[in-house]
Amino acid sequence: MSEGEMERPRIRLGGDDVWLELAWAGAGGWQITADWCSWLKADFTADLSAAEVVDFVARVLSRLRAPSGARFSVAVTPGRNNPLTLKAEPVGDGFASLAEFHRGDRIGALHAALMA
Repeated sequence: MSEGEMERPRIRLGGDDVWLELAWAGAGGWQITADWCSWLKADFTADLSAAEVVDFVARVLSRLRAPSGARFSVAVTPGRNNPLTLKAEPVGDGFASLAEFHRGDRIGALHAALMA
């Protein structure tokens, strides 16, 4: 990893084969990337503030850590054009997840098993 990448704020959920990442892309906003075993990949830049990303991550982590293990849905920006919604269903010791992406007029979804 280069020095610039080490300083770039990012959050990554998942494991080696299946993951969702939000990474600061500079003035252009945040890069949202999801990958499923390198077979399916979604990757685009979204105009998000640092506060929106921090709030999203805090909500996801609090739900993943909740003792109830109940299903949940968390949107990055619930009040405006939302580029990402993460839905999770408890499965075994973790969660099976659906990452739903909205980019302009295109809508796509990537199923992922993000284990807590």
